[in-house]
Amino acid sequence: MATNQQDDQLPNINTSNNNNNPNPPVQTAPKEDEFDYAQRAQWLRAAVLGATDGLVSVASLMMGVGAVKKDPKAMLLTGFAGLFAGACSMAIGEFVSVYSQLDIEKAQMERDQKRNMGANKDNKVEGDENNENLPNPFQAAMASALAFSLGAMVPLLAAAFVTNHDIRLGVVLASVSVALVVFGVVGAKLGNTPMAKSCARVFVGGLMAMGITCGLTKLIGSNGLEM
Repeated sequence: MATNQQDDQLPNINTSNNNNNPNPPVQTAPKEDEFDYAQRAQWLRAAVLGATDGLVSVASLMMGVGAVKKDPKAMLLTGFAGLFAGACSMAIGEFVSVYSQLDIEKAQMERDQKRNMGANKDNKVEGDENNENLPNPFQAAMASALAFSLGAMVPLLAAAFVTNHDIRLGVVLASVSVALVVFGVVGAKLGNTPMAKSCARVFVGGLMAMGITCGLTKLIGSNGLEM
């Protein structure tokens, strides 16, 4: 009887969980939401390309004219002419390019609808969703022109308030160099790409464009072409 009482007083150990789950699951930290950065590729490319193109193109024109002519008005007028011409060119080029893409996608959708016509009603819903995802040529043209203009304003603003010629060239070069690095950082952040490589590509490419333009313009000016 004493033994039975002692057995009754022992704690009741539940081993059902151990029998059912010999290998308990290991708790892992929840994964972070993964973002598909490829979705940003198209508009990111257009924005970075437009801003960088405006920055480098207008700065190269201004540096090229400034290398052979010390008149600040000539330098600024050249910059504004490059801004207007470049913004219009970027807008028209982007409009034509995206409109061509739109025509191709619409033609492919029509072929797919004819192939799947009468299969089920879900095809109509899927077609409406595809229509919403089609590119907009007008938005692309405006975005490209705006990005170009924003980039082009950097060297124009840098040169507008400096009277000394040599200092003006230095200020333009410094401001453009900083802007190139900033564009590289922004592009790397938005695209989740290596920052050092992105900045190096934009920075080196921009300086090369300005250096080549300035050197060739000075070479032409030194061979007897008056401006």
